[in-house]
Amino acid sequence: MSHAGRLLVATPLIGDPTFERTVVLLLAHGPDGAFGVVLNRPSDTAVADVAQRWADLAAAPGVVFVGGPVGQDSLLALGRCTDGGIRPEARVLGDCAAVDLEEHPTEGGRTWDEVRLFAGSAGWAPRQLEDELAEGAWWVVDGDPADVVAADPDGLWAQVLRRQRGEVAWFANHPEDPSAN
Repeated sequence: MSHAGRLLVATPLIGDPTFERTVVLLLAHGPDGAFGVVLNRPSDTAVADVAQRWADLAAAPGVVFVGGPVGQDSLLALGRCTDGGIRPEARVLGDCAAVDLEEHPTEGGRTWDEVRLFAGSAGWAPRQLEDELAEGAWWVVDGDPADVVAADPDGLWAQVLRRQRGEVAWFANHPEDPSAN
């Protein structure tokens, strides 16, 4: 079963500091592995410093996000487009789609409302993600298009968990350091 277009939310059992308290949007998931971007790791690099023509459309806080540990020297962009001009093959979640940074923001017959740029991505080899899911490292949940361009990326992990039902929602209040509790 493919989880593309859904969120991976790191559980306290993740065991990898790179992904601790992360929210990952899965862009692809299948027999060849999985690929996504971390939605809640802002960097200190302003979008204007790397993609000037997209700076006015950058979602707050207007910085490039660390999409994951793989290929951090390349950029990937996602944006919200509420005018319906998204090509079906580019759609990733609701009104969010992949953005071609080589195009001018007004090209392609669509109007981007907000964009977010990611340096790098997260990737899993075949069956690797399934193994991590079986170990309890991730919760797979439905996302909201607003998650992609969340104005409070530091609070996104808890916000996504609060929307869930049952015991998963309880973890929204899980302290970062349980020993300090």
